[in-house]
Amino acid sequence: MAIRHLDTPIGELTLTATPNGLLQVSFPTAPTPLGIPEPSEQHDMCEAILDATARQISEYFSRSRAAFDLPLDLSTVTPFRRLVLNGLLSIPYAQTISYRDLAALIGHPRAARAVGNACATNPLPIVIPCHRVLRSDGGLGGYLGGPVIKRFLVDLETRQPRLPSPAIETDQVPSRQHAANPNCSRTVKAAEH
Repeated sequence: MAIRHLDTPIGELTLTATPNGLLQVSFPTAPTPLGIPEPSEQHDMCEAILDATARQISEYFSRSRAAFDLPLDLSTVTPFRRLVLNGLLSIPYAQTISYRDLAALIGHPRAARAVGNACATNPLPIVIPCHRVLRSDGGLGGYLGGPVIKRFLVDLETRQPRLPSPAIETDQVPSRQHAANPNCSRTVKAAEH
C-alpha cells in the first residue's frame, strides 16, 4: 500500500493505492485512510498507480480529462455498493441524474435512499463521480466533501467554475499537516503532472 497527498483546486486530497489499484480518495475533512502503509516489494506498483492517479486528477481539474482510466481496488466494497459505483461510472461527464434515476438504472427503483447512502460512502469520489447525482428536486444533495466542493465539481464539468472565496474555502476545506514519510507519503502539486 502507498499513500500520496495531492494539492488540487478543492484542497489537498489523500490518495491510497494497493497493488490491485486505487483504493481511496479522501478529502481533507475525511478520516485518515486505513493507517500508515508499510513499504513492501509491491510498493513500486502502488507508486505507479498513484502517479497515474495524480496525473489524471490534475488533467480532470484542468478540464482536459472527462473520464479516468485507472485500476480500482474495490475489495472493501459490498456487492450493493459495487453495483451503485458501477452505475455512477455510467453517468456521462457534465451530466447529472437523480438518486431515484440512479436506483432505477441499477435495477433497484425503490432503493433511492440506499443509493444515496452508497454514494455517501464512495471510497473514490471524483474518480467515481458521485458528485453527478442530485436530489430529485434538482438540489445538490449531500456529498462527502461538502456542498461547496460538490457545486464546484458540477460547475467544473458544466461551465467555468467559480472558486470559493478564501473565507469559505478555509471553513469548508481545512488544510492538514502531514508528517514526512519518504517511504509512503509525498505531497504533489496538481500542476506537477
